[in-house]
Amino acid sequence: MNTDQASYFPILMQFLLAVGFVVMTIIGSSFLGPRRKSKNKDKSFECGIESVGNARIPFSVKYFLVAILFVLFDVEVIFMYPWAVNFREMGWMGLVKMGVFMFLLVVGFFYVLKKKGLEWE
Repeated sequence: MNTDQASYFPILMQFLLAVGFVVMTIIGSSFLGPRRKSKNKDKSFECGIESVGNARIPFSVKYFLVAILFVLFDVEVIFMYPWAVNFREMGWMGLVKMGVFMFLLVVGFFYVLKKKGLEWE
């Protein structure tokens, strides 16, 4: 094996182990689990209260907007970790590139604030 390919072997083994565990757990639970069905067991139940009305209530679009913005800014922060680890090796050019990245991040954040994307009504 080439040294580059050999370095990926532990990752492949961990991936195969994780997938194998999930598949074996699903198959094992289908064989080992009880199969008792009744009208009372199949009825929907939530906190001891009988369900009334439709369970599909509409959510505000603001909820999804805030969730997407959280994921967006969270992923952008994740990009700072490799930069922080390799800060000395990247030198001034790395600092300038991260400065541009942070500038764009702040501009996007102020744009969201200006559009009132994070305010609840």
